[in-house]
Amino acid sequence: MHSPSLWRALQDRRYVRSSWPWRSALYLLTSVPLGILTLATMLLLAVAGSVLTVVLIGVPLLLILVLSGIPLAALERRRLRLLDSAPVPGPHREPHGTGLSVWLRTRLQERATWRELGYALLFACLLWPLEALALGTVLTVCAGLITTPAMMFAGGDEEARVLKLWIADSYPEAFAALLAGVLLLPVLAYPLGVLAAGRALLTRQLLSIPETALDSRIQELGRSRMRLVEAFEAERRRIERDLHDGAQQRLVALSMTLGLARLENPADPLGGLLTKAQEEAGAALVEIRELIRGIHPQVLTDRGLEAAVEDVADRSAVPVDVSLELPGRMLEAIETAVYFAVCEALANVAKHSRATQATVTGRAAKGTLTVQVEDNGIGGAETAEGTGLQGVADRISVLGGRLLVSSPPGGPTVFRLQVPCSPARSRE
Repeated sequence: MHSPSLWRALQDRRYVRSSWPWRSALYLLTSVPLGILTLATMLLLAVAGSVLTVVLIGVPLLLILVLSGIPLAALERRRLRLLDSAPVPGPHREPHGTGLSVWLRTRLQERATWRELGYALLFACLLWPLEALALGTVLTVCAGLITTPAMMFAGGDEEARVLKLWIADSYPEAFAALLAGVLLLPVLAYPLGVLAAGRALLTRQLLSIPETALDSRIQELGRSRMRLVEAFEAERRRIERDLHDGAQQRLVALSMTLGLARLENPADPLGGLLTKAQEEAGAALVEIRELIRGIHPQVLTDRGLEAAVEDVADRSAVPVDVSLELPGRMLEAIETAVYFAVCEALANVAKHSRATQATVTGRAAKGTLTVQVEDNGIGGAETAEGTGLQGVADRISVLGGRLLVSSPPGGPTVFRLQVPCSPARSRE
């Protein structure tokens, strides 16, 4: 993929009168100080790290050198917006945990980190000197020609050396050089634009994630997983509706009928059996209501995520404070996944943490819903395969989210999930 905006502008006859020449020159010009800073920083880290390795102080410096391509690449992606309107997404994945060690391990295992280090070396050693040479040549030639009359006047002589190539010995010749410089400036704007477009193309190719057939298959797999989740949730809602409107109503009617039968003839020998039958029907009704709540709580459908989380917090064995700042209703799959994730987290708090207090906080910002469950228990929670938390992580990952658990021995345990969110479509 190339830089479409600048290439299209170069083919337009109005290119010189547009802002593109200035943007191209600014793009190349800003490469020079950035390249000098990058080269100096990398040399300093390499030399200091190598010298100080014997006393172990140099190891962190060499580690910083390896990671130095990450901030440079992020800045280059932003600088690329001068010429290319299409953003270049970052290739790094989010760490599956919290803490510096987890972040470092994730970054050092990524190919993108080493790719960005290679780009930093190429930029520091080759790219910015070439850009400085091209831009400096154009500016020197045009400025040397344009300033010829001023140089002749400032020197008080009847002659001036033009670009150290020839001598203008009269003002007509000096103004002819000025005119040549003015006419040459828009002409040289085209090769500068081509150079900037080529440089933007190289940056995009080196810093973007190449999409392969495997990537396409992975994306399709993600979409198919999302469709399966939506179908599964629809089936859960159908079962919940059938139980709520069918079996539950029949049990209610049965309990009422048994009660009426007892009232009609209290002295009947079957009264004791009717009483027992009514109690069994009442117990079955309680169980089926709990089952319905576990399948898909009605409060989640009717009033949304915030009300549903407050409801499960009220029923928790451990006191729970809830503070959710939500913009309104979200997609049903997101609300359902987050609700059951919070239910699993609070169940773990009640069963394993020995906590006396828990808090649930959440807010939606910049297209991401973040919900956190924290307790003051003993810690030691595990997300290994087979646990409920692993199931939560799998369910959240289908929606493009992630689960982070921090639970050091002695506590506290922090259960945090982040899910891309968008407003819900109208619900019928």
